[in-house]
This record gives sequence, C-alpha cells and structure tokens, in this order.
Amino acid sequence: MPELTASPYVIEDPRFIHLVVGNARLDQLATGCRWAEGPVWFNDMGCLLFSDIPNQRILRWSADATGGGSVTVFRQPSNFSNGQTRDRQGRLITCEHGGRRVTRTEPDGTITVLAEQFEGRRLNSPNDVVVAMDGAIWFTDPTYGILSDYEGYRAEPEQSVRGVYRLDPSGRLARVADDFLQPNGLAFSPDERILYVADSGSSHAPAAPRHIRAFDVEDGRLRNSRIFATIDVGLPDGIRVDAQGNVWSSAGDGVHCFAPDGKRLGKVLVPETVANLAFGGPRRNRLFMTATTSLYAVYLAVSGAQYP
Repeated sequence: MPELTASPYVIEDPRFIHLVVGNARLDQLATGCRWAEGPVWFNDMGCLLFSDIPNQRILRWSADATGGGSVTVFRQPSNFSNGQTRDRQGRLITCEHGGRRVTRTEPDGTITVLAEQFEGRRLNSPNDVVVAMDGAIWFTDPTYGILSDYEGYRAEPEQSVRGVYRLDPSGRLARVADDFLQPNGLAFSPDERILYVADSGSSHAPAAPRHIRAFDVEDGRLRNSRIFATIDVGLPDGIRVDAQGNVWSSAGDGVHCFAPDGKRLGKVLVPETVANLAFGGPRRNRLFMTATTSLYAVYLAVSGAQYP
C-alpha cells in the first residue's frame, strides 16, 4: 500500500513532541472495508486482527520485514464482530453484534460463549472489550449493533440501559455502570486504577455526549465518575493508553492524544474517520488505526501499556 507523505501530526503541547517520531509517516496498510473496527495485535504471530463489521469478516494483516504486509481473511462469517482483545492466556476475545454476545476463540478454533444475557435478558450488542490483570473481562453494551441490519440484526433492546459490564474469572457477570447514553471504547490506565470509557452518543444528535469518562476502579467496582476529556471533531470511539498513561482516542479527524491530566497534547491526522486503534509491533510502538474503509499505522516514540 502507498505511504502517505504529509506529516500526520498536530502538535498542541510540547509534551506531544516526545511521544511522536518527527520523520515518521502515516502508512495505509489495507483498504476495501465497509466499516473497519476492532484491531488487536498478536505479537507471537506477527499479525493484527481487525473487524470489517458490515462485510461479516475478521481480517488478518501479517507484517513483513519492511513494515508492510499482506491481508487475508481470518474468519467469515464473523457474526458481525466488532471490538476485540486478548485474554491473559493469549486467546481472542470478541464482541459480536450478530450474536449479541462476548465470545472466546479457543486454540483449536472453537468458540466459547462468555456472556450473552444479564438478569435473564439478552445483551444489547457488546461493542468493545478489555481484560484486566486478574483475568476479569470488561465490556460495553450500547445498541449500535441492533439499530439496523447493517452492523448486526435490527431488534428492540432487552436491557433498559446501555451498560458497562464486568465478567469475573468465575463467570459472574455484573453491571458496573448504567448511566451512559452509548458506552463505547474502554481502556485501563497502566496500573489499572482508572478505567476510561467513551460515551459516544450519536452523530445525528449534536447535543449528545462526545466525551471520555474516567472512573476509579476499586475491588471490581467503578467509583468517582468524571468527564476526562471531550472530543471536538466527531465522536470518541475506541481508546487506548500508552505506557506513560496518555490516552489515545479515535476521532473524526484521526486520533487525539490526552495527557493523564486530561489536556489534549496533539493529534494524529488520518484521511478517514477513525473507529478504533491498538498498539502493536514487536516493541508495541506502532499505532494501528482502523478508519472507515482502511487500516492505517504510524510509528511512535512511546509504547502501548502492557496489557492485552
């Protein structure tokens, strides 16, 4: 794929200079998707998996020695898979819009359902997922996947709220937040004392929230909710945290980077709307971005936090 030659950076705070590589360029690694989402890096296999939701497929981008690579189909149909991560055993954890569930792919390729109901009613459409150091799986459950037949199957929500959930290692599912309009991407701080969750609202509702909230994590519960940062172009969707605790969020014009104090440091500009992102590469210093029809990447001077 061609390299995009213009500098992708907007420097808004001097601290951002130390997070980026000045002569690095934005690479377009793949294209041809309808709505690219859910990137997750597999260092042991040198590849990135990502979702193409409307096309019902999970794609595999495999790196080569030059930093480029090739794309193959990992799974199709994918049950309208969206957000993905890895658990502490390295297994793939996937949010499925079509099945309205969270699943795990076993080493032999079989799929285990981890969560599909709460209090006897189906989940709405699990969207994004992270795994904590203790093995608990945290995920968001907005209604995006049941609003139409484009990213899932149209249906009425059975959950009265759009919640954030925690599945503990014993299999007990608990709702840990219930006051979001549409919870979306989520990520832990490096020490897992803070959970960041995007509240994306709707692009058709200008007054809807477009912010990232932060919570203190205490014994598997969320406390002290506050607005951490607001996205001023488009909506926040996927979010990731680097090893220094900076928060990187997708946005309408690319990726916005926020310091741990919530101040925006700068942007990585991308020519398509970014939905999600993941740190990857052998040193976790390459930021992969799924953006509408394409997969992009840029090398940074900081690595991603060391969690799946």
